[in-house]
Amino acid sequence: MKVTVIGCSGSLPGATSAASCYLVQAEGFSLVLDLGSGSVGPLQRHLDLADLDAVLISHLHPDHCIDLLPLYVARTYDPRRRFDTLPVHLPVGGGEHLARAYGRGEHPGLGSAYDFLEWSAGSHRIGPFTVTVARVAHPIETWGMRLEHEGAVLTYSADTGPCAALVDLATDADLALIESAFETGRDDHLPRDLHLTAREAGEAATAAGVRRLVITHLPPWNDHGLARRDAAATFAGPLELAAPGATYDVNPM
Repeated sequence: MKVTVIGCSGSLPGATSAASCYLVQAEGFSLVLDLGSGSVGPLQRHLDLADLDAVLISHLHPDHCIDLLPLYVARTYDPRRRFDTLPVHLPVGGGEHLARAYGRGEHPGLGSAYDFLEWSAGSHRIGPFTVTVARVAHPIETWGMRLEHEGAVLTYSADTGPCAALVDLATDADLALIESAFETGRDDHLPRDLHLTAREAGEAATAAGVRRLVITHLPPWNDHGLARRDAAATFAGPLELAAPGATYDVNPM
């Protein structure tokens, strides 16, 4: 299983990164975890849009889903070719939400470009992957994800505060992409069902027995050095900060 970071900026695109988007590939099958603002552009550096097989959306905040709209434009109006209907797994009401955002009164799949499939808790077979999803701690319906392929495990936290569901999804993961939008000290007064600090991301990874941790979803105003130090204080394993274009081969240990 190969993972490529397309965008890792939290809350909005930064000067050097699109918002959340992660390309996951195995056996010739390509899917993305989230398609946040600004991500369709850099995605094309790594993949022909016609070769995208599925989109998995964690929640309906724009920094995680809104580039389904420019992808719709590409798949609908590119005069050079025709695209098959693309499966998009997303929260309840996601099709209507995106249709409103685009200004279309009708839904079905934004003119049949997409097959919208609403998440339910549990495991789903998507291409060669077993994808297990569970609700995590965020103010709107948000799904953390666990992808398994030939014994390898990838966990994606999506946006979440501290919760048992994240630890369950990350249990014995070979690679965990865990968000850290909050900073210790600065954001201590904010509700705990919004985001994690890097310290809390490290704590969750340690509790789950994660083998390699990648801190992601850092807003442009965060101190990356502080995030690394805080995560390292609570997680002793291999640790790095996500960067656009970074790739990971996820193999079972």
